[in-house]
Amino acid sequence: MKILLSIIRYLFLLFIGFLFVFPFLWMLSTAFKSDQEVLQFPPVWIPANLMWENLIQAWESGPFLQYTFNSFFVAVAILVLQFLTGVPAAYAFARQKFKGRNFLFSLTLVALMIPPQITFLPVFLELNQVNLVNTYAALIIPYAASAFGIFMLRQSFMQVPEEIIEAARLDEASEWQIMWRIMVPHAKPILITFGLFSFIYHWNDYFWPLVMTNEDAIRTLPIGIAMLKQSEGGVAWNILMAGNLFVVVPVLLIFLFAQRHIIRAFIYQGVK
Repeated sequence: MKILLSIIRYLFLLFIGFLFVFPFLWMLSTAFKSDQEVLQFPPVWIPANLMWENLIQAWESGPFLQYTFNSFFVAVAILVLQFLTGVPAAYAFARQKFKGRNFLFSLTLVALMIPPQITFLPVFLELNQVNLVNTYAALIIPYAASAFGIFMLRQSFMQVPEEIIEAARLDEASEWQIMWRIMVPHAKPILITFGLFSFIYHWNDYFWPLVMTNEDAIRTLPIGIAMLKQSEGGVAWNILMAGNLFVVVPVLLIFLFAQRHIIRAFIYQGVK
């Protein structure tokens, strides 16, 4: 009976895994199909000939080098700012005692629950008043601080034994030294995990760049990929899927590189 239950469980997990992997497999297959194979029914899973020129055509259909640079620059700049603001804020919430600490942390959690689609209009109007719309600043500044990052880091900082911090203070270490030399190394798995989540979110973000940009010089990859659908002869799905590879492949490579740290972060948090 146990063997049968194990088989059923593994089959169920394989089925769930297939549901998640299927869209990526279909995208990869379609990206290398010919125009005829894209419309063929029943669908063709493995193209007769890999159409590598689809990638070239997708890349040359717009300034994708500029789109790629914009996406990378914006995602990295946001991540750096979130680290610079999140680490001190999380340390203050975790280890400093000051009036209104719990109230301010509650506001941080409230901010975590509000999606950007709700606040984009007042933010857009404010940025428009100072002529920052259609600039890198409009894409970066609204995300300079992350409530999710502050929350994750605070939980990690609270796990550091108080004795270690007191010993550092007896050795005349400043609060900045304690934060950067004790807290940050301790939270390395959390920092890597949050960094991955933040980078992927802003690398894939479509809504905010769509609202804040109107020129190719500032647009990001997701906007450029969406513009591939604006074709007079209909949507060339093979070219569109080839363009999607420009967005997906870097994310997959980053995840493969950082998955060990992600697993370690969640296991460590669970054990503690």
